[in-house]
Amino acid sequence: MNLLRWSECSATERVAALRRPAAQNAARVRDEVCSIVARVRQGGDEAIFELTQRLDGALLSRLQVTGEEIGAAKRAVDPMFVSDMKEAIASIRRFHQAQRPSTLTIETSPGVRCERRFVPIERVGLYVPGGTAPLPSTVVMLAIPAEIAGCALRVLATPPKRDGSIDAHILVTADLLGVREIFKVGGAQAIAALAYGTASIPKVDKIFGPGNAWVTEAKLQVSQDPGGAAIDLPAGPSEVMVIADGEADATFVAADLLAQAEHGVDSQVVLVSNSSAQLGRVQEAIAEQLPKLERREIAAAALAHSVTIEVDNLPTAIEVCNLYAPEHLILQVAEPHPLVGQIKNAGSVFLGRWTPESMGDYASGTNHVLPTYGYARAFGGLSTESFMKSITFQEIDENGLRSLGPVVARLADREQLGWHAESVRIR
Repeated sequence: MNLLRWSECSATERVAALRRPAAQNAARVRDEVCSIVARVRQGGDEAIFELTQRLDGALLSRLQVTGEEIGAAKRAVDPMFVSDMKEAIASIRRFHQAQRPSTLTIETSPGVRCERRFVPIERVGLYVPGGTAPLPSTVVMLAIPAEIAGCALRVLATPPKRDGSIDAHILVTADLLGVREIFKVGGAQAIAALAYGTASIPKVDKIFGPGNAWVTEAKLQVSQDPGGAAIDLPAGPSEVMVIADGEADATFVAADLLAQAEHGVDSQVVLVSNSSAQLGRVQEAIAEQLPKLERREIAAAALAHSVTIEVDNLPTAIEVCNLYAPEHLILQVAEPHPLVGQIKNAGSVFLGRWTPESMGDYASGTNHVLPTYGYARAFGGLSTESFMKSITFQEIDENGLRSLGPVVARLADREQLGWHAESVRIR
């Protein structure tokens, strides 16, 4: 990992040091995704078959997963996986059930009652990455809040393997959560199919889920088209920032960094510390742990464009965090709680030495679909409310109209919207 001393860098150098690796190929990704989205929109299922064969190496005869395939998946997985997943589901469901928003009713002035109600988004698309590391945990993070919100249709898309099958653990998890509409399609073509619909794949109103740079770009493109679909948030290649003081356990810190680096070659990890000795210890721990990883080549590639930053103190470390706006932030410091109030930009925060980010990925209860690319400046992670929309209502009685109506009429007159005013006065 490249070493940077924050106090010696200019503002331009600091921004450059924190640039995401995927952004370097943004123009090429944007053009390729635009072509794929147009191809699917025009060609439907046939385009997906062709793209799946070309991009994923899988020759398919149908897109929807069959009941027989789900049955085979159930027979294939270890019973311990089912037991573990059920326990994780219970924690995640408990946390997301508590997030259900309540109806707000208030009388803003005598005789004027306003109300805000939440209703589910009817048709939602759930994108679950496959690629080099299939993620059944993402099925849980998407399907549970959609279920709690009351979404009528949940459509799951996930890329097939070269033999045309779907990872058995993804299928079993989807079955545990009652998701029946499962389709063998990944990448930008999956996002296009969900946004516009095909003969096989239903069109949805909003698309959820993380993915690589192509998936993220496709989500952004279809969300800008009135004929497409809304999206949850830009959730692309995984990233983590670890802030470690001199008392942190270097072995723990190294493990947290490598846990994110093994996601993919386009992942990024950032280590920030106010202790040069700690930075050295972590580098040594990474060198010791890296050869033990099954995905060590992927992790090594991610480390090559990651960065280590030395700062003068922990408040400066938080400033670096707020500038970077990490998807995951781990505070491996002796006293993390005094720093919490200073954190402005982060997707999900993990406090103290006994809180590895992996807990949030799988079973603590929080959602692991989080904003990347610095979008944590404006977005939060997924929640139950993400799968709902609010509708406001108002009811005014005669006295309320007599009291507040003249104010509205005069304001409408001021904006030269005469019949806005007249619609009040005529009553």
